[in-house]
Amino acid sequence: MTTRLILLGAGKIGDAILNLLSHTGDYIVTVADRDPARMAHVQQAGFANVTTVDADLSDPVVVANLIKGHDVTLSACPYFLTPLIAAAAKQAGSHYFDLTEDVESTRIVKQLAEGAATAFVPQCGLAPGFISIVANDVARRFDSLRDVNMRVGALPTYPSNALKYNLTWSTDGLINEYCNPCEAIVDGQLRETSPLEEMEHFSLDGVDYEAFNTSGGLGTLCASLAGKVQNLNYKTVRYPGHRDIIKMLVRDLQLGQPERRHILKEVMEASIPITKQDVVLVFVSVVGMREGRLEQQTYAKKIYSQTVNGQLLSAIQLTTASGICAMVDLVVQGKLPQHGLVRQEQARLDDFLANRFGQYYSA
Repeated sequence: MTTRLILLGAGKIGDAILNLLSHTGDYIVTVADRDPARMAHVQQAGFANVTTVDADLSDPVVVANLIKGHDVTLSACPYFLTPLIAAAAKQAGSHYFDLTEDVESTRIVKQLAEGAATAFVPQCGLAPGFISIVANDVARRFDSLRDVNMRVGALPTYPSNALKYNLTWSTDGLINEYCNPCEAIVDGQLRETSPLEEMEHFSLDGVDYEAFNTSGGLGTLCASLAGKVQNLNYKTVRYPGHRDIIKMLVRDLQLGQPERRHILKEVMEASIPITKQDVVLVFVSVVGMREGRLEQQTYAKKIYSQTVNGQLLSAIQLTTASGICAMVDLVVQGKLPQHGLVRQEQARLDDFLANRFGQYYSA
């Protein structure tokens, strides 16, 4: 039985989602975007079972009419469109999935999920997303928890500029992570912490990294582990030196102020090239009691860019797209709840990695 699915947003990640879904034969996909160039690109790519629609996705009436008749709605749009799209999905009786890292818009999705007849599955990418599935899987092996530390980075394989970074996904989302407040559990209490702070250094496979607070990566894990863990935090991984330059731009030059973020976006997109030669680093460390002893268990994984169905996908494209596609599959197959809010950590890691999309995390 084929599933009727609408994808809103045909950018870098949307392109990868279409690649994965269109080759299964199990999904009939409509993709909508306001950018004619993006729609032309999709048409030229020749994806099977995909119909394109030029549409203004900031118009609630347009979005509501687009979603009607679709079993599943996927949002690959900027975070500020999330509430509008989620509300339209609820009205249409469509399962809802998104990739947002934005805390405020996710709170609205949670509210919309209350009493919904369909599943609402926000934050389905890498971080938030897969990282929560891993952290919860490792954590549940302990009798009691002390520390859960989550670290994720999407990095160029060949860093060549002062930032030691290339653009690999949404610039709006990146700036959001660097500027907005972060969540953490500290000494058993939910706290709001500052982005770009609490820096640490570590090495993995002989490579040096830095990690620091960024917003949104914990997803719903704070709520899921509240009262069960003493310390829970999420940090973004970069090559050493990156944080100091970003902090200068965001804080010293005041480009992190909401009314000036468009300047930072213009500067970054004009100066920092994109790359498909990247690596995604996933690192989770859990400390707790098991059988009367204090133990530590670590999960570490690197995923590289690769060619999928004849198309080269960057590591961040592949991990983000496969994350949301795997969650769609698990809901459609009945392996996750069919209504209300579905948290990422409700998916079992074994089920996720066994999925045809999730398996890209195991490659």
